[in-house]
Amino acid sequence: MNDMTPPVVDGEPLEFNPLDPAFIADPYPFYRRLRETAPVFKAPQGFWLITRYEDVAFALRDKRFGKDFVGNIQRRYGNIDRMSEPAVASLARTMLVQDPPDHTRLRGLVTKAFTARRVADMRPRIKKIVDDQLDRVADKGEMDVMRDLAHRLPVIVICDMLGIPEEQRAPFLAGSNVNGRILEPVPMTREEMDQANLNTQMAGVYFKQLCDLRRREPQDDLTTELVRAEEAGDKLTAEELEANIGLLFGAGHETTTNLIGNGLLALHRQSEQWERLKADPSLIPNAVEELLRYDSSVQLTGRVTNTEVEIGGVTLGESESIVALLGAANRDPAQYPDPDRLDVGREHIRPMSFGGGIHHCLGAQLARLEAELVFAALIERMPNLTLPEKDKPAWRRSFTLRGLSKLPAVWH
Repeated sequence: MNDMTPPVVDGEPLEFNPLDPAFIADPYPFYRRLRETAPVFKAPQGFWLITRYEDVAFALRDKRFGKDFVGNIQRRYGNIDRMSEPAVASLARTMLVQDPPDHTRLRGLVTKAFTARRVADMRPRIKKIVDDQLDRVADKGEMDVMRDLAHRLPVIVICDMLGIPEEQRAPFLAGSNVNGRILEPVPMTREEMDQANLNTQMAGVYFKQLCDLRRREPQDDLTTELVRAEEAGDKLTAEELEANIGLLFGAGHETTTNLIGNGLLALHRQSEQWERLKADPSLIPNAVEELLRYDSSVQLTGRVTNTEVEIGGVTLGESESIVALLGAANRDPAQYPDPDRLDVGREHIRPMSFGGGIHHCLGAQLARLEAELVFAALIERMPNLTLPEKDKPAWRRSFTLRGLSKLPAVWH
C-alpha cells in the first residue's frame, strides 16, 4: 500500500482538523490545497481523504467500496464497545450504513414514497406550507431564516409523509436534534456521545408510539406502510422499523434546512446572483443545482475498501476507511471552470451533494423542490430581503452536516 507523508504547504505540513472553527467557517481553501498537493491523502487519524470529482464518483459507484459500519467504528474508537451505545446501535440498523442485501431490503421498502411522480404531486402542498411560514412573519419585517422557514418547512413536509399528527409536531418544529458528529471520522467525546444517546432514546420513544398508533389507526402514510412490512414478519424487524423511521425523519429535513440556509447566504454574499434570480426566476431550478454544488449541506460520505483497489494513482489495501469529500469534489476545477464562483446560470451541473451509487439520497428530488419553492416565494414576496449578518455567519459545529445555527433577515 502506498502511504503518503502529509503534504507541505508554505513550509508547514498540512494538518486536518475538521473541528477547527476556521475550517468550519470555510473548508474550501483546505480542500483546494489537498486536491492540488495530495488528492488521495492519509490523514494522521488513519483514514483516507479523497477530494477530486472523478475519484469521489468512482468510490461512490464501484462495488469494491462498501460501508462496513461495525469495522469503521472499531477503527475509529479502537474497539467495538461503542456498538452498544444507543445512538450507534440505532444508526447501525439504518439503510444509511448498511451494505447489500440488508441495504437493498430496507431501501426497497421506502423507495416508492419518493418517486418523481409522488414528489411532483406534493408541489401544491409544499407551496402552501412555504406561504404559511412566510405569512407568520411577513408583517414583522424580520425573521431568523433558519428557525422560521428553513427548519419548519421540511419538518412539516416529512411529518406529513410519516403521518405524524399535527398536535404532536411542536417539539419537532421547535428545533433540531440531528447531530452529524456521529457520522464524522473524528471520534465523539464522551459528552457528545451521551447527548447523542439521549436524543436517540427520546426520538425512539416517540417513533415507537407513532408505530403503535399506526397499527391501531392505519393511514395513507409511510409509517403505516413500514408497520405493515414489519407485521408481515420477513422484511423488517421492530428495531429496524423505529431506527429507519428516525433516519427518514432526520435526513428528511436536516439537509434541506441547510440547503435553504447555505443557499440564501451564498446568494446574498454574491448579491449580483440574487439580483439575477429576481430578474429571471426561471433560473431558480438551475440555481438550486448550483447552490448544492457551491456549498453542500452534506460535506462527506464514508466508505470502506472491500478489497485492494487503486484510486487516484494510490493503491489502498482491504478494510481502509475512505472519507469522500463531496464538498471538495463539487469545487474541482477539472469538473467546473472557476469553481469558487457562484453562477446561477452555470451549465452541466451534476453536484455530488446527494452522494452516489446505491446510497444516492432518496429525498434528492424532494429537497430540490422545497428549495425551489422557497427561493421563488422569497423573490416574489420579499424581493428586498437582506441578511444583516451575512459577513459573520453563525456556522454549526459540524463538519459532515454543514449549516447555520441562525440567519437573521430583514425586509421592508
